Amino acid sequence: MAKEMRKVEEMRDLLAQIGTICDTGFALAIHIRFTRSALLYRTYDPQWIEHYSEKGYFLSDPVVHWGLMNEGSVDWDMLEPQDSAGVMADAKRFGLFNGWTFAVGPATSRTISGHTKSGLPFTAEERRKIEALVTKAHDMTNDIDTMDPATVEALRAL
Repeated sequence: MAKEMRKVEEMRDLLAQIGTICDTGFALAIHIRFTRSALLYRTYDPQWIEHYSEKGYFLSDPVVHWGLMNEGSVDWDMLEPQDSAGVMADAKRFGLFNGWTFAVGPATSRTISGHTKSGLPFTAEERRKIEALVTKAHDMTNDIDTMDPATVEALRAL
């Protein structure tokens, strides 16, 4: 049990580190299986999260589509031509700029992260750090299906 609770503390630390780089927020959907993530963390402005949910953007978000189909990373502006629903234009209206996504893991258990920041775009060093942190979060939860339920609930509560 102590080992699994260390995972909760480690995840808390990983999320905090990502948050220091992504000052306007991030979303991290860990181990997406059958279109549902085992863990979901979002630090975007609550008004954006509500707007995104109300519009049902998950179904048409080109970032989500790209992440489900690819591993690696992509700048959101590269996906704008595929954004017929206007998700990215709306994100900018809510102050989300310099969007960048990283996806890791097999298609049957993919982790997708979306990141934004004010100021200049993400540097290569920031991207490498985020990629390492997201990959670590993905790897350390590979066994989420067999984790103690209390640990899973603690991870979801972060």
